[in-house]
Amino acid sequence: MATDKSVMAVIRASRPSFRNAHDKVAFAVHATFVSSGYFLTATGKSALSDTTLSSTSTDEVGIEQWNEIEDEYAFVYCNPEKGSKKVLVKCLVMNDKLLVAALADGASEPMHHEISVEDFLFAGNGCTNYSGQFKDLDRFVMNLDKEILSKLDSSSDKPTSSQTRAEQKQNLNEPGIGVAEPQHTQSYPSGLVYPPVGPIGSSDLFPGPGAGMYPPRFDLMILAGLVEWVEIPAFLEGSCVPPGARFDPYGPPGVPGFEPNRFTRVPRRPGGGTHPDLQHYGSGTDF
Repeated sequence: MATDKSVMAVIRASRPSFRNAHDKVAFAVHATFVSSGYFLTATGKSALSDTTLSSTSTDEVGIEQWNEIEDEYAFVYCNPEKGSKKVLVKCLVMNDKLLVAALADGASEPMHHEISVEDFLFAGNGCTNYSGQFKDLDRFVMNLDKEILSKLDSSSDKPTSSQTRAEQKQNLNEPGIGVAEPQHTQSYPSGLVYPPVGPIGSSDLFPGPGAGMYPPRFDLMILAGLVEWVEIPAFLEGSCVPPGARFDPYGPPGVPGFEPNRFTRVPRRPGGGTHPDLQHYGSGTDF
């Protein structure tokens, strides 16, 4: 982590020339990044190119023309300790403040920090000594580290979007994800295997499934029955049997031998005769 002493050491070693107060604070931002392990790969107008972050070049450059743009500063850094991901830092002058925005390569949104120029510079000081021009550098470094540098360090530990998609594609082939397949060979007992018989079904109104078929969930069947019966008045009145539901043991009408009166019990005649549950024979001479 950068300190006020390391930042001042970078400023003294670079010996920059300042045009105004915003130049001083903008260069202090640059010195803080350098003290944190970053090195400069582009600055000025070249740092604002559309291919700055996508460029594969990681050559270190000097600070020449770092303040060639009026009321705006741009720096591109690379940190080999953080995976060599490039970071674009822009500083925009807004009245007496300097607005700092940092965007790491692969990040979706930039990080922002607002600096009040007067809080870190001595007013009206014409001293040429760098240490006599800045004040409260320790608080300056602490705020910049809290709002930008520490967040950049945490984002560099996260996988990029391309790595995430590759890992997700790889996870689809791992066991337990996707379509479930038997992990072991299924063994069946020798001999006769009886098919499963569903436990549901107790009457002609609620018949069960055939043997060898697994019934659906019981609660779903009851729910389906309720949906069908909800329009039946008898069901609304509390009846558990819909109107017209009965067991009909009779055959089709008009078929000889299946008349309804043939299935009635005839009283047993005194003195013998066949049992009333058996076939009723006539009493003519043929019997």
